[in-house]
Amino acid sequence: MLHTDTGKSTLMEISTAIQRLLECRHHDPFSLLGKHNYAGEVLVRALIPGAAWVRIAENGASLQRMGNTDLFAWHGPANQVPDRYRLIWLDSNGAEHVSYDPYCFPPQLSEFDLHLFGEGRHWHIYRILGAHRLQVDDIPGVRFAVWAPSAERISVVGDFNNWDGRCHPMRVRGNSGVWELFIPGLSVGQAFKYEVRSRKGDITLKTDPYGQQFELRPANATCVPSAPQAYRWQDSGWMEKRQNSDWQHAPFSVYEAHLGSWRRDEHGNFMNYRQLATQLVDHVKETGFTHIELLPVTEHPLDASWGYQTTGYFAPTSRFGEPDDFRYFVDYCHQHDIGVLLDWAPAHFPKDAHGLANFDGTALYEHADPRRGEHHDWGTLIYNYGRNEVRNFLISSAIYWLEEFHIDGLRVDAVASMLYHDYSRPASEWIPNIYGGRENLEAAAFLRELNTITHAEYPGSVMIAEESTAWPGVSRPVDAGGLGFSMKWNMGWMHDSLRYMSHDPVHRKYHHNDLTFGLLYAYTENFMLPFSHDEVVHGKQSMLYKQAGDTWQQFANLRLLYLYMFTFPGKKLLFMGSEFAQGREWNFNGGLEWHLLEYECHKGVQTLVGDLNRLYREKPALHHYDFSEAGFEWIDCIASDFSILSYLRKGDDDAVVVVLNFTPVPHHKYRIGVPEAGDYAELLNSDSSYYDGSDVGNKGHISTTPEPSNGHAQSLLLTLPPLGGVILQRQ
Repeated sequence: MLHTDTGKSTLMEISTAIQRLLECRHHDPFSLLGKHNYAGEVLVRALIPGAAWVRIAENGASLQRMGNTDLFAWHGPANQVPDRYRLIWLDSNGAEHVSYDPYCFPPQLSEFDLHLFGEGRHWHIYRILGAHRLQVDDIPGVRFAVWAPSAERISVVGDFNNWDGRCHPMRVRGNSGVWELFIPGLSVGQAFKYEVRSRKGDITLKTDPYGQQFELRPANATCVPSAPQAYRWQDSGWMEKRQNSDWQHAPFSVYEAHLGSWRRDEHGNFMNYRQLATQLVDHVKETGFTHIELLPVTEHPLDASWGYQTTGYFAPTSRFGEPDDFRYFVDYCHQHDIGVLLDWAPAHFPKDAHGLANFDGTALYEHADPRRGEHHDWGTLIYNYGRNEVRNFLISSAIYWLEEFHIDGLRVDAVASMLYHDYSRPASEWIPNIYGGRENLEAAAFLRELNTITHAEYPGSVMIAEESTAWPGVSRPVDAGGLGFSMKWNMGWMHDSLRYMSHDPVHRKYHHNDLTFGLLYAYTENFMLPFSHDEVVHGKQSMLYKQAGDTWQQFANLRLLYLYMFTFPGKKLLFMGSEFAQGREWNFNGGLEWHLLEYECHKGVQTLVGDLNRLYREKPALHHYDFSEAGFEWIDCIASDFSILSYLRKGDDDAVVVVLNFTPVPHHKYRIGVPEAGDYAELLNSDSSYYDGSDVGNKGHISTTPEPSNGHAQSLLLTLPPLGGVILQRQ
């Protein structure tokens, strides 16, 4: 390596270093290029492929071509060249260029930042790595930084240098594995990639792992983003309220949506985040949900992955606009009292050549051994959670969405696949942990760290686990031995409920346990009840056509199922289209069947969902103790011969009675016990004609009689609708 200020480098060392530079193999181009002072003079070198001539703008001096190469040099008095100087050159097309020399700028990353990153403790590393517009000595430009410890050489390439890796090679910062380069003059929106040369000599083009904006697919280059500070948020009221919220005892009803297929414009094209904000919020307000959960909007190359095969962990997908457009979406939701949750996929990543896979010629983000490094089911790679920089990458991604986009929480995808080495693997294709077990100890430690940090830094935000096994304490605090999630999807309840509803009503009495079993474990976790996108694709049928019976019965069953969900302990989630009983399965490649709302049966289901949401929000009995036994009491759970369930949902100062009839036979004078005498209002009847039902019910109210039943001294003699349920409350 050349150290011209010491005069100790030999001619052979200089020659070897220059040869490596010209062959694009040098790890520190700054040792040769730029300005070097020695013995009262200065040496300036510049490597500009295709240049006819090169001059220094400040003194007009011409750099001499070195042999037949594209390397130019000039030396002279030190006082003739300032620390920051410009080069003028003529390219092969006869165009003249003027630009500050990138190689006259000092290192831009602090040793402290690099140290924290190496320890895996730099939560805002996305502000350091990646591409960032800034000024150095009042000179505007873009600082690029990327982690690739095993690369031999990395260059920044783009239209600005004809995608030529010889033009802007980066320097590596010691043993940190981080490469950096400040390029003056680049503007917002400029597309770029990293040209990575591995130590084996292979050259690949990679997008920026910390990229905050990408080209619209099928193009996949990273783009220089604007500064996030440029957006002026208007949601301070929401953010303050969230910070002090008691979400565990509040209504929490989620509308799960895929932005690419919720609704398209009149030409069948994607709508912009800003258009989606106004239309989606109007719909969510009408149907009464408290939150919107978005299938991943993190950048992804393949529409058919629905966003779960992520390549841009710090970038809203450009399908629907720019990052500030997405900020507007979240801001608009908050201004209308709607929370925004984001699906986030830290369990795996795709093998696309431009992405994270084999990033620096080695298994950098993934495990090298496919028995730990690949998901064969999904054709994806598994993160190496034992590596500090990889954990830091993922944690800073979570923080990025919570801080820079004001996201109210993350739903963490495929947690079960993270927690077990043998997930969906035969015995010969996985490696036990250090204790011989199947648990992925590094992944569990990562999740605990993730949840501890996000909950501490962003009070009121939630972390929700899609986890389908019996791993203990998923939603219990880390200091109590749990994983620290706020909530866990109740997959068991979901499967049991859908299986029960698929049975012909005449057979349901033999499957009554499917409805009651969930209460045995309902309070072991903070559960969310999900009827999600996964249940309406791949031949599973829509929520409507999962139901048994003829068309009338299917609609009645679906209304009954929704009443059951909204009165069962746990927070709620419903996938788009299910709120109005869409007939076909979800198709990611087109909008929902909104025309179905012209039919009373579909409109009735949507009206019911809106009323259930409003009742759930207004009645503390239905939400205050979603996670506590204090909020639930069976009236009768053993009426299997009638396929009827009855129970109380209770708050501190109120209670509601829920009675569900899972047969198409109406029951007149059906007696249930209640704890208090008085007049009971029928708050909601899923069979009401208002919802396109048959209107069998209790005409709005009913009074108790002093006849004991179900262990209570007072009882109600009810009319139960066919395939319907009622919610009552003492007045």
